[in-house]
Amino acid sequence: MKLNAPRNPAMVMDLYELTMSYGYFKECDWNTKVAFDVFYRKNPDGGGYAIAAGLEQIIDYIGNLHFEETDIAYLRSLDLFGEDFLDYLKEFSFKGNLYAFPEGTVIYPNEPVITVVAPMIDAQIVETSLLLHFNHQSLIATKTSRIVRAADGRPVSDMGARRAHNMDAAVYGARAAYIGGAAGTATILAAQMFGIPAVGTMAHSWVMGFPDEFTAFSKYAKTYPDNTVLLVDTYNVLKSGIPNAIRTAKEVLAPLGKRLKGIRIDSGDLAYLSKRSREMLDDAGLFDCRIIVSNSLDEYTITSLLNQDSAIDSFGVGERLITSKDDPVFGGVYKLAAVSENGTFKPKIKISENPEKITNPGLKQVYRIFNEEGYAVADLIAGHDETLDFSKPVPYIDPQAPWKRNTFENCHAIALQVPVFKDGRLVYQPPSLDEIKAYVTDQLNNKVWQEELRFEYPHRHYLAMTEAYYQMKMSLLDKNGR
Repeated sequence: MKLNAPRNPAMVMDLYELTMSYGYFKECDWNTKVAFDVFYRKNPDGGGYAIAAGLEQIIDYIGNLHFEETDIAYLRSLDLFGEDFLDYLKEFSFKGNLYAFPEGTVIYPNEPVITVVAPMIDAQIVETSLLLHFNHQSLIATKTSRIVRAADGRPVSDMGARRAHNMDAAVYGARAAYIGGAAGTATILAAQMFGIPAVGTMAHSWVMGFPDEFTAFSKYAKTYPDNTVLLVDTYNVLKSGIPNAIRTAKEVLAPLGKRLKGIRIDSGDLAYLSKRSREMLDDAGLFDCRIIVSNSLDEYTITSLLNQDSAIDSFGVGERLITSKDDPVFGGVYKLAAVSENGTFKPKIKISENPEKITNPGLKQVYRIFNEEGYAVADLIAGHDETLDFSKPVPYIDPQAPWKRNTFENCHAIALQVPVFKDGRLVYQPPSLDEIKAYVTDQLNNKVWQEELRFEYPHRHYLAMTEAYYQMKMSLLDKNGR
């Protein structure tokens, strides 16, 4: 294969997906339908929630899933698969069902955010790509949401491309960051592909490339008189950068009838420098000049800066956003939940010495339960064939305190999973990126307990189970755990 040959996303999989698929093909009725769940076990950064992202890319992947002749030739070269299986792959397309929480949904551990119900080979082949899209974008959307909440209404822009793990991580990370609340991105391809506002002005090299700082500023202001934002920390913020920015505003922009839009500080004591810069700008009559800061920011440093009464108007956040530096692994998994036998789905459970790795078996429904004020008080797992009447008290069990007997009363509920693919056919219309972003904002501002949004010791969102579902799980544990 040529180094720069077009790549086929269908080949982004772990080898065991194909070795198992070939085993099914040779030894089983590979048209048997199975159900797999995508879920995760803990929130990043010890937080109280996460945000589901990446569904649009999953839809694109599944809708175009096929193998090229060059892929078949490579698989043949591995000397692992028979020609009958390779012929099968030549005609392969996804023929199953996929259900998912709408993109941007606030999510919690151990609930099935995505469920695949498909012939066993179909379900096996899609595992890696589903997880990589879900894990990466959910991680970045969640991290960005935390950073945006710390900024307390001040715009946050993604400036992390050069520190991302590769080009795709930069581009799709920018998309996820926008879902999480970022105002814009410095990554031009992401802005072009997804309609995200593009942000950015100059680097230190611009300032250093001219004989002096004022010349650099004045040249930039003449080039972009309607959007002049000057980087003021190349030499000395207070002794050089701010005075030269003020001089540029007075001598270059004012004669053109323009105003200095902003200054950016990228190093030093950002709280102190922002306050002193604000004083100097105000003294010069530049009350509308915004102060933007960057330099290894995250939710904790931003919280600290605002607690120090800094005079910051917006934040440019890079490496700690685009890599979720504090907790860079989302940890979503793909586990078998049920196998069809004689026309019904038999629940399957994974048991582990680590209790947190025991799975929730079977085909399920997940309901979000809202109180009379409209806040989500819990999520409820039920069997897929259970009928629940929320106009009456609904008994439930908290798996972490099963001895208690509780009921949901005076509540309403929504089913979280929606059909996305039916028999391989797309039946879902993805919302626009701006609609997804607005959906996230509405949930966090109006439907999620604010105590769940704390950075330290957040309230645990309850994942409850119906009595029937809980008893089914316990019976499987008793049967298989002996």
